[in-house]
Amino acid sequence: MTLRVRPISPDEHLGLVSARGTASFLQTPAWAAVKSEWRGETLGWFSGSDLIGVGLVLYRQVPRLKRYLAYLPEGPVLDWSGDVEAALTTLREHLKARGAFGIRIGPTVVTRRWEAPTLKAALADDVLTRLADVPADHSDSAALALADRLRALGWREQSTAGGFSAGQPKYNFQVPLRGRSEDDVLAGMNQLWRRNIRKAAKLGVEVTLGDRDDLAEFHRVYVETAERDRFTPRPLAYFQTMWDAMTAEDPDRLRLYLARHEGDLVAATTMVQVGTHAWYSYGASTTAKREVRGSNAIQWQMMRDALAAGAEVYDMRGITDTLDPNDPHVGLLQFKVGTGGQAVEYLGEWDLPINRPLYAAFTAYMRRRG
Repeated sequence: MTLRVRPISPDEHLGLVSARGTASFLQTPAWAAVKSEWRGETLGWFSGSDLIGVGLVLYRQVPRLKRYLAYLPEGPVLDWSGDVEAALTTLREHLKARGAFGIRIGPTVVTRRWEAPTLKAALADDVLTRLADVPADHSDSAALALADRLRALGWREQSTAGGFSAGQPKYNFQVPLRGRSEDDVLAGMNQLWRRNIRKAAKLGVEVTLGDRDDLAEFHRVYVETAERDRFTPRPLAYFQTMWDAMTAEDPDRLRLYLARHEGDLVAATTMVQVGTHAWYSYGASTTAKREVRGSNAIQWQMMRDALAAGAEVYDMRGITDTLDPNDPHVGLLQFKVGTGGQAVEYLGEWDLPINRPLYAAFTAYMRRRG
């Protein structure tokens, strides 16, 4: 039966996500309100009267022209083992009619996985410098074949620098929770992680849930972290908008965690959950009192809460693919691998130019902006 694409309501969109069990939080209707500098549209794929897929589209306008890059971050939510050509053709037709000069998608299809023992050995190997060069513990031939299908349809894989593209990370770190107890998850961690969790508890670190009013306190520590780690922090208003949009969609969608030691805030994080998938979203810690291990304590509490809320995956989000001990980014993988989880490689982000001159000009413009 011929597929059709048309705008749908947020309730229809969330209904399919609920039926599927999960989808990226970047593909929920609320995310359009968070990314207010883009124009959002929720779309549905229909086979007859059956809704079989959804997508949140964010439109970024070309300066001085009513033409747009149509971006579906970590989406759309489709059966990627099905008729991909028909689904993407109908998407192209709809978005072209909306004034799109190009489309960017990011299927959340996992191509390869590396288990913690493999990662530990790779980090200790002086010869290996990139995760991509390490034989994976698990490879999905169907997912790898999907990349070839996309290329054949004219889609272009976006280049990455150390695993990061202009959009979402290709490499992520995840802790499986399905069928596991708290004791199982804790036993899967390395000795250092378990010792740090015990140390934080012994020293009296307390982890509590915050509310919207606590975002300012979170943001203070987040700005300190940004200055220490040399990245540009988002303004407080961004997190307030995120809180308002995501908790309005689902009161349990976004949670704020605060770790204190003797009344001093030492770490703060946010966690997002959609169905069976929970994500560590933003994190911050103080330079002072790092020895009390607030970051380990707060991560452990989020894992426990995700497990209690029915999550099957605790996602610690992006890592780079570097294994080089002289690369400062390697510390991210070293920290996360201690949880006993897995590094996963997604299919990545893919572009389809519709108007090639405009697409090339916009790409150059965004590159200049950095």
